[in-house]
Amino acid sequence: MKHRINSSELSIEINQTGMELSSIKSLHTNTEYLWQGDPAFWSGQAPVLFPIIGALKDGFMVYKNQKYAIPKHGILRNSPKPVLKESTENSLLFSLVWDEESLKQYPFKFELEIQFTVLGSKIEVVHRILNQGEETMWYSLGGHPAFNCPLNEGEEYEDYFLQFAYPETDSTWNVESSGLIGTDTKPVLENSSALPLHKHLFDDDALIFKNLKSREITLMNKNIGGLLSLKFDDFDYLGIWAKPGASFVCIEPWLGIADSVDSNQKFEEKEGILKLEAHQSDVKTYSITILK
Repeated sequence: MKHRINSSELSIEINQTGMELSSIKSLHTNTEYLWQGDPAFWSGQAPVLFPIIGALKDGFMVYKNQKYAIPKHGILRNSPKPVLKESTENSLLFSLVWDEESLKQYPFKFELEIQFTVLGSKIEVVHRILNQGEETMWYSLGGHPAFNCPLNEGEEYEDYFLQFAYPETDSTWNVESSGLIGTDTKPVLENSSALPLHKHLFDDDALIFKNLKSREITLMNKNIGGLLSLKFDDFDYLGIWAKPGASFVCIEPWLGIADSVDSNQKFEEKEGILKLEAHQSDVKTYSITILK
């Protein structure tokens, strides 16, 4: 089931399955900014990554000497279990709560709430993670929104670039065929705030940045300027990805990362993993602003 909310500028839709953003449309121009999930390339649109990001080494993690198999990107993606808790004209609040089935994959008693609010040209995505158990809980969290690129007929992918808030010098970490993070890096940004998009940029999978200063990134058209920006102050890592040949680009704020090839598979020692003490909660937010 999909739910729609509007502001004066935008209409957005959320798929209750997976609590996934499924449309961002301008009310003035009828432009659709979000990738519509063509299965010939990639059927996703903006999956929520929880409680892991990417792949686990050998497909499982270890916690208290028990193995837990968690699928790539976690247990929320495509889940039919989220419920709508609250709705207003411009806000929707969804929730996913642990159950006996989830404990077989992820051994923590959690609630994950996601609130989508649209105000003017801005969409705020607020995640509240609650540990309902009696022990420390470990988790990762990430966004995976895919934006149409190019947006308009007659444009080319190469007409677009990503603009970082600050000049950056950073490398991407190589992704192995297994989906694990390799030990090698490749320079991508050298004192530059612009990352040109081109059809071979993602031939070797996602670009994965661990050391950015910027916490805002803008999708730019070199002829008409900025189209949308994503602000991710609460997130430490950034992934950028597209299926080669597809007309989209994903801008992915992450708290955590896929396992490395040399991971010891202990969940509490996983790179980027976060923890919550018993009955504590945390809030992580990113926002999308439509500029044109």
